[in-house]
Amino acid sequence: MEQIRTFIAIELPDEVRAALDRLQNGLKSERQPFVRWVHPGGIHLTLKFLGDMGAGKVPEIREAMAKACRGVTSFRLALNGLGVFPNFRSPRVVWVGLVGEVEKLSALQACLEQALNPLGFAPEDRAFTPHLTLGRLREGTTREERLGFGELVASMRSEGMPSFEVSAISLMRSKLMPSGAIYSRLQSVYLEKV
Repeated sequence: MEQIRTFIAIELPDEVRAALDRLQNGLKSERQPFVRWVHPGGIHLTLKFLGDMGAGKVPEIREAMAKACRGVTSFRLALNGLGVFPNFRSPRVVWVGLVGEVEKLSALQACLEQALNPLGFAPEDRAFTPHLTLGRLREGTTREERLGFGELVASMRSEGMPSFEVSAISLMRSKLMPSGAIYSRLQSVYLEKV
């Protein structure tokens, strides 16, 4: 049976991707070959990484997604501020935070974890931290480069960021290529209308 690499995510509207592109451009510099930027078209809000699985599991996953979405109405989120993991002195990942109806997002993610557990997808060990990854610092980045990049991110302003409505979750396929991952939607499940 064919193995596919999958995750469940919220796909972003074009205006949000355009805003993320502008943020990335504000951070980019020729002096930062140590940052691997995520293409704005590939940025999404990951709810659950599933990893490699048989393609035949897709119907079961879709049913678990539908179960998690029952009784959940659409909600709004907005981009808010830049941050890094684990900290500004030694960043590894640069991200954009989210505000708005984050409690509904967290509840949906928890329901998804619960619905997927019987299918063999164990819940995450760490708490869900909703964010959109803009880039990752490469292995071998020096301490000085990390510190300088952390200071740059901390100094950036991100006013006037767009909000968006979350009305569906999607099962996505990730195909790893030398040029980066290519994402395609396998299934979507819509939230209830307000």
